[in-house]
Amino acid sequence: MEECIFCKIINKEIPSYILYEDEYSIAFLDINPINKGHTLFVPKKRFDRISNIDDEYIKNFYRSFTKFLKLFEEKISKDYNIIVNNGKKAGQAVFHAHIHIIPQYNEDGYKNIFNWDTHKLSKEEAEEIIKKFNS
Repeated sequence: MEECIFCKIINKEIPSYILYEDEYSIAFLDINPINKGHTLFVPKKRFDRISNIDDEYIKNFYRSFTKFLKLFEEKISKDYNIIVNNGKKAGQAVFHAHIHIIPQYNEDGYKNIFNWDTHKLSKEEAEEIIKKFNS
């Protein structure tokens, strides 16, 4: 895999706004934030997607993540969304696993990212998905 922008941030080759760092992870402000404080939480070891992080690494990464979330709640916002885009069709632009932490505020000028159109799940649709998942 060629080195990506997150690898360059991890290696301190390019500037970033780091909030947290430990042996397994780094958290830095997104340079194109949805809301003020939008943070990316990234494993220091490169995996192309969250589902490909190996079993041993994910244990330590998760411990770091929960530690960071406690700090985030204390210092930034108790209300936030956690989003993972896995794959190009899901909106993943940097193919180094990462988690978006997007604070939500009750102030004007901040976006709530969950204003999308939904539909009622039909029995047929549910059964089709269950059948596909279990085949």
